[in-house]
Amino acid sequence: MIDFHALQSAFGILSSSNLAWLLVVPGVVLGMLGGALPGVSGALILALVLPLTLRMDFLPALVFLTAIHTGSLFGVAVPAILMNVPGSAAAVATSFDGYPMSRRGEHNIALGLALSASVLGHLGAYILLFLWIEPISHAVLKLGPPEMLLIMLWGLTLIAALRGKHMSRSLLAGAIGILIGTIGLSPGGAIRGTLGFPALLDGVPVISALIGLFAAGELFNLAGTKFLVDAAEHRHVRIGEIVRGMLQALRYPFVILRGLAIGSTIGGLPGVGASVCNLISYVETRRTDKHPETYGTGNPKGVVAAEAGNASSEGGSMATLLALGIPGGASSAVMLAAFALHNINGGPQFISKSKDVVYAIIMTNFANGVVLLVLGILLTGLMANIVRIPVRILIPAILALATFGAYSFDGSMVGPITMAVFAVLGWFMRRHDYSIPACAVGLILGKNIEGALINCFQISGGTIGYFLGRPIALTLLVLLVGSIVYRPTMQRLRAWGKPVEKEPVGC
Repeated sequence: MIDFHALQSAFGILSSSNLAWLLVVPGVVLGMLGGALPGVSGALILALVLPLTLRMDFLPALVFLTAIHTGSLFGVAVPAILMNVPGSAAAVATSFDGYPMSRRGEHNIALGLALSASVLGHLGAYILLFLWIEPISHAVLKLGPPEMLLIMLWGLTLIAALRGKHMSRSLLAGAIGILIGTIGLSPGGAIRGTLGFPALLDGVPVISALIGLFAAGELFNLAGTKFLVDAAEHRHVRIGEIVRGMLQALRYPFVILRGLAIGSTIGGLPGVGASVCNLISYVETRRTDKHPETYGTGNPKGVVAAEAGNASSEGGSMATLLALGIPGGASSAVMLAAFALHNINGGPQFISKSKDVVYAIIMTNFANGVVLLVLGILLTGLMANIVRIPVRILIPAILALATFGAYSFDGSMVGPITMAVFAVLGWFMRRHDYSIPACAVGLILGKNIEGALINCFQISGGTIGYFLGRPIALTLLVLLVGSIVYRPTMQRLRAWGKPVEKEPVGC
């Protein structure tokens, strides 16, 4: 499966291109620091630096962009763990257990867990890409609109089954997220749900909405406290504990491998991106654990699973980008723009004619993982000092950063206003036990679900027989239905197995 002649040529290319290697370190640093700012996603950083690559050769340009992407996928986990404010949608599930660990003084351990899982997920995904680049290019072609639609709906129902006591409310929250995600111009040109605001024609700003959903309730909860970590003796930043957390992640090899498998496969599906991989990896780890009730309270496995799925999605999206010329998410869409700037088209022809360049890109991403490991320890220790800042200073600072991130997304007040509206919605949902993650996933995938549904209808002509002839789609449909009925069925079985308690007879 490995073309050793092309691999040898790749080493020759890299040995003659010093600039490619020199750009790895600044790219990872820029991605980490930028990703740690709420609302400043990896895609935004990549878009900002894209003009700088015009004067570079193609390989150094892509190496620089992938280094930024690698750093940002870990950077977004830092505010998720320390402040419960995901730097982007790709770190939503990381906050579920990372933030509770920080609240009880285990922030160093949580950051170490996230860093180790990110590095291992990244390296593992690119090892798979190195070994399977050609088979992957053929396998992805077999997934059509029905499979894409069912995968997205399945991920949504898994999230709905994960959080909250009432699954019906969680499913409703997901449906509300989908409806909000479809606001704006429809594929047919119809205007929906804009309430007369021209700014919503392109849809609701997703990043601003996510900041509002996740940050609002937590800021209300923090208002009565003095520090993020109550105990003074736990507020210290210790590099040794971060390293101990990194080593602790190695105790969960199956969790990392599961996240790697999910990120490498689902991350390669066009339009899905790291956010879904982050959530599905977390959900599957919780579902298969013997003690699922411990998740959401600070279980280290939750942090490892979420970050392994998040980081490994980069390899999956890069496989789709190189093999098909189709971006797997927003960040790889910016990289596709870099292809266009250098008059290069990704796809099977690119792999067959420029396999040495493909191998060179993969080899430099191995270096990205090593650099992330080293710089992650140093920069994470620096960023973790946020736990020593008093909450009375931290809350306005978080609000300022969040507002800046929301504003910088499109350079208008639409972002901050959206953040404020969704802050109220997030507070209401949290108070009444509606699943905020389900709503967030629905919001992220709303337009993609609608597009896949329209494509299915156009291809099938509205007949069910089209689905019956696709085994992969039928398998996904069974998993989708099972994720909906499993939890209520198990609750009923447990209820039937319990003895009925008789009411005491009054005097």
